[in-house]
Amino acid sequence: MRACRVTGFDRAPNLEEIVLPAPGPTEVRVAIRASALNFADTLMCEGKYQDTPEPAFTLGLELAGEITALGADVKGLDLGQRVAVYAGQGGLADAGNFPADRCIPLPESLGYAKAAALQIAYGTSHMALDYKARLQPGERLVVTGAAGGVGLTAVEIGKLMGAEVIAIARGAEKLAIARAAGADHLIDASAPDIREQIKALGGADVVYEAVGEPLYEACFRATNPDGRILLIGFAGGDLPKMKPNHMLVKNITAIGFYWGSYLSFNPAPLRASLAQLFDWAAEGRIKPHISHRLPLERFDEGLELLRSRKATGKVVLEP
Repeated sequence: MRACRVTGFDRAPNLEEIVLPAPGPTEVRVAIRASALNFADTLMCEGKYQDTPEPAFTLGLELAGEITALGADVKGLDLGQRVAVYAGQGGLADAGNFPADRCIPLPESLGYAKAAALQIAYGTSHMALDYKARLQPGERLVVTGAAGGVGLTAVEIGKLMGAEVIAIARGAEKLAIARAAGADHLIDASAPDIREQIKALGGADVVYEAVGEPLYEACFRATNPDGRILLIGFAGGDLPKMKPNHMLVKNITAIGFYWGSYLSFNPAPLRASLAQLFDWAAEGRIKPHISHRLPLERFDEGLELLRSRKATGKVVLEP
């Protein structure tokens, strides 16, 4: 079978032919029908992601497919069952063996590409806004990087949860995508007066911050007393310059959130969140935006779309 392998951090990943062993006692083999790329995959290629395995390993954090073999101790799953898997690695391949407890059955009306695409991006936004920030109907939510694979889902889910959504993205094309996802207000990320624009709209109650400086500073200064700032990522490359004394005076809470780690220390809310999201997607209440669908052999093109920020939404590879 084919797999996109990282064999060293000093060289580019390659598509290689490897032999897949039989699944272990608590694993299932999945024929992979779709795998979604993430910015974390680009970092893993260079050994810069917090959960990067030691080489050699197969890229691909999230996937969907059908079960073709069961380990001896697996219960509650069946051959031929359609599942989504947050794997952490192994998704960019024709097939893979994955822990059975990471498989979540899919509604029949939900396609593989959408199921693969929504796990990390929608899971991150749903758990961050609901489980961590406790976003309430009528609150004002500011989303940075609002046209990216994760930010776009925060716009959509925030609106679904009843928030007034302010989307920040660069350029008219990306802002239009955020508008289509439900944003009530649009701010260009290149504007010199972002703080003033947010304040004019009433300030932020919750900030979904996925970019870093200088957007963090502008959003922080526009956050209302008792507001919450979700630290999702730093796609801009510069870490936020925290000001704890100002946070203290304004009673602002900064919340670090890393979705994937819940699988190791508290998987229950993550699995419940994904089950809810799959139902919403099957009902058409959320609509994963896939900007590019590529065959597996064009994985390098997909990774470059993320590095260059040319993707608006998710990039999905389909073996």
